[in-house]
Formats: sequence, structure tokens, C-alpha cells
Amino acid sequence: MQQKPKRVLTLAPMPPEKCAYALARYSRSPDSIRESLDWVRRHDSEKFLEHFYFQYGHASIADLGHTVLCFEGISELAAVEIEDEPLWDGQAKSSRYQDFSRSGFITPEEFAPAAAEAYRAAGQKLLAGYGKIHAAMTGHLRSRLPRPADLKPDAYERNIAARAFDVARYLLFLGVPTNVGQVVSIRTLEKQVRRLRASEYAELQSLAGEMGEACAATPDCIWDAAASAEPLSPTLASHGEADTYSVDARRDLKRWAEQNLPAPAGLTVDCVDLLRPSNAPADIVATLLYPVTDRPFRELYELAASWSAAMRNEVIDLAVRSRTWRDELLREFRGGPYAFDMVMDIGAWRDLHRHRRCQQLRQAYSTRLGYETPQPVVDAGLSADYTAAIEEALITLRSLPEPGAHYLTPFGVRSRFLFKMDFAEAEYIARLRSGVKGHFSYRRIAWEMKQKMEQLEPELGRLIDATPPWVEDPLKR
Repeated sequence: MQQKPKRVLTLAPMPPEKCAYALARYSRSPDSIRESLDWVRRHDSEKFLEHFYFQYGHASIADLGHTVLCFEGISELAAVEIEDEPLWDGQAKSSRYQDFSRSGFITPEEFAPAAAEAYRAAGQKLLAGYGKIHAAMTGHLRSRLPRPADLKPDAYERNIAARAFDVARYLLFLGVPTNVGQVVSIRTLEKQVRRLRASEYAELQSLAGEMGEACAATPDCIWDAAASAEPLSPTLASHGEADTYSVDARRDLKRWAEQNLPAPAGLTVDCVDLLRPSNAPADIVATLLYPVTDRPFRELYELAASWSAAMRNEVIDLAVRSRTWRDELLREFRGGPYAFDMVMDIGAWRDLHRHRRCQQLRQAYSTRLGYETPQPVVDAGLSADYTAAIEEALITLRSLPEPGAHYLTPFGVRSRFLFKMDFAEAEYIARLRSGVKGHFSYRRIAWEMKQKMEQLEPELGRLIDATPPWVEDPLKR
């Protein structure tokens, strides 16, 4: 009997650029993948990518090769920026399962000696407060939540420690060090490098340079000693210039907003505000202005909807004026039918920031919206210690020059974030993040997302099976 031809073939891990070349050629020839691999072995992948990807702009080719990069000892601020890619897969060091009390912190390169000294003194006090709150919360939780008979002692202690870290993390700050591991395509990596090169933070600029150097070198870690140790992505390393388009566009938009927006209307909105914009140009204009102002999205949208088309076009034209043929439109032009404008603490946002099937924008780090005092701190009688620690840090933060001052921003500080998505993603976030295993801060946000959707879209909101924040199971992980 004739053997049935094999229809599914697997490829062993190979250098990302070689993989991209092989699969690109595979799509452009009648050959089998085996023949395409033989071809790639005999030809120069760097020349191919240089020609088709960087010169002709066949960007989808770079989606066919994936890279694994790990970042160690970077600041939480840098981790946020590294992870800020819609097509990104990765994990960062967990604040729930890791003790940061002895981790030290990153001192921004931007600081002069006096500012650096003030920053370090404030950072040390925050970490001391973090350790004190964690120890006190651990004792409080043990007394309030005795170990169930069916829970092993070591599992009980891990759960108690994790819940205590959930509270103590409010005193962590964006300067504490973390580790991040990511798996991204060559195309996403190139965008990431270009974006970080244009960052206002010196740490991120230098990281972008190190990423380019790492791509041109052989891998630091090799799984199989017999495997090829070719450079990760040498062609990318020769490109990756700074993304000046996004920087220039947002600078122009900020200047326009300062010169043309009327005085704030004093509009008060809920901590989770949901809109379904019906005016597409006004939606885009409001989204473009959101990250360069400190106003609620609803106020910006209502303003933009009331303007003439000519005035809206002024904003849109600014957002594309410095764009080159290699630049995609700013992410502000993308989104879904639902816009969630949310005020939350930075720790909660660090968790929700992981959701990729939506467009996310944040307003500039500041202390304008105050900070959260978690209810468990109040219940444990630790309010005075917590408030003293965070207030002292904020006094120092306000005295420091930007952008270095942002590194001292505690996780408990509130900020404003815009999430634009379709209903399926809203349902997923509200259902997943409201569960009893989650952190109490984002559980409240997720529950409010369901409530707002029920108000705006009753036929759809009823489908969201979210868990109310008052339903608790503290020892469940």
C-alpha cells in the first residue's frame, strides 16, 4: 500500500533570521520546506532581509522569525516600557511571590549628585516601609485567617505571604529592579528597539543599544551544546534607529493642547468610565490628546465632537506630519468600539497592562490624582505607618527633576489609563480579573467594567460572569 504523504512537518529551533528567510522563500517557490532549508543554508539571509524587509518594506517577513530576550536588573519603569507592545509575549518578576525588601533600586542616570542622594534616601525609606508593612500584614493575616485542616502548612504560609505582598507592594516604586523574559518576532523587536532609542529615559536608551549589540552577538544561553550558535538577528542590529515620528508627533500634540484647549471643565467621572464613541474623527482626536493632557477621555471626546471638521483636522494633521513611509500610524488611531477610561493605582495597571488584545494609553506619571490606601492596611491598624511612608516619598518626588523623578513613583499612586477594546476583550478582562485569586485592586476595576457595560449595553453586559469584590477566598491561589 502506498504510504500517505506527510502533511505536517516540524522545524527544530533555528536562528530567527534564518527561519524568516526559509519560510519567506517557502511561500515564494514551489519547493518543499526541506528544499527551502537547503537553499537558506547556501545563501545569505542577511542580504535577503536587507533587500526585502528594510528596502522593499515586506514587513510580514520579519514576523516569521522569533527571538527570546531576557532583561535582568532593569527598573520597573523600564519593564513597563519594554512590555508596551501590542504583539508581545512575556513574563516579569512577580510582586506577589518575590520579596523586594532587599532588592535595592535603580538610580536614574539623569540625576545630578544632590538629586541622586535625595532619591536614594527616599527609596531606602520606601523599601524599609515595604518590609515593615509586609511583616505586620503577615502576622495580621495569620491571626485573621487560621489554617484550614485540609491546607498543608507550607501552602498556607505561601498563601499568607502572597496576600501580605499584595498589600506591601503599594510601597514599591518604579525604580525597583525586576527581570523580564520576552518572546517576540523580529518585526516587533525592531519596533521595540526603535521606540526605546527615542525614550526620554537614559536607561531605556542604553537598553536599546544593548539589545542591538545582543542581536549581533551569539546567544548567551544555549539549550543544546550541539546546536548552532549563530547571532540572534544581525540584520536588525544594523538598523533600529530611533523612532522620532512618535516623539515628534506627541510633542506637537502636547503643544497644540496647551495653546488651544479651553480651561478644564471640571468634569467629574467615575474611576471606571465607559464610552462607545459614535463620531470616529472625534474619537481619534480625543485619543490623540489623551496622553498629552491630564483630562478625562469623556471631556476630550465631547470637546472634539463639538468642534468643526477643520479644527479636528488640525489635530489629526499634526499627528501624521512627521510620519515617514516606514512609520505606522500612532496607536491612537487604533482601538475598538468601547473606550474604558480608568483611574487606578500603578500596581493594578501593571497587572492589567498584560492584556494585549486592546489599545492602551496612559497619561504622564504624576501625583495629581493622589494615592490608594488599601483597606487591609486600615484593617490591620497600619494606616499611620503606610501614610507616613508614602507621603514622605511624594514630598521628595515632587522636588526631583523629571524624568528621573518618575522612578520614585510608588505603585500606590493613582494615574489615568485608557483601554480601547471590543466586547469580547471587555468580557474576558472583567471575568478573569474579578476572580477571587486576583489582587483586590484590579478585582474592583474588573467588577466596575462589568457594571458599566451592563449600563451601556444591557444585552451584552448580562453575559459577563464577573465575581463581585465582596466575594472572597483569601487562601485560594
